[in-house]
Amino acid sequence: QVQLVESGGGLVQAGGSLRLSCAASGRTFSRYKMGWFRQAPGKEREFVAAITRSGANTDYADSVKGRFTISRDNAKNTVYLQMNSLKPEDTAVYLCAAQSLVTVDYIYWGQGTQVTVSS
Repeated sequence: QVQLVESGGGLVQAGGSLRLSCAASGRTFSRYKMGWFRQAPGKEREFVAAITRSGANTDYADSVKGRFTISRDNAKNTVYLQMNSLKPEDTAVYLCAAQSLVTVDYIYWGQGTQVTVSS
């Protein structure tokens, strides 16, 4: 079992930056591939970024490539999402998740943190 708690959301003007954090409970954090997702009102949840267990490899949605950076600190059981050059269309609840050890499904989810970008 992994419990995830996001923080760092808020209100920012377009062009600004935010850094989200996701703190995980337990001693097995480093075993999990981690991801960030987002869900805007009236829209389906969408993938934002993912990072492998060691942090050596990352993947991004096309909409955030070059603007967002995912990283992790396994010693601190924390995954981060640095968001730069924010746009109003980035407004959403951002959730972190841990991928199953045996499938590609993300099975542990945080409660989310709201990011609002004003124009």
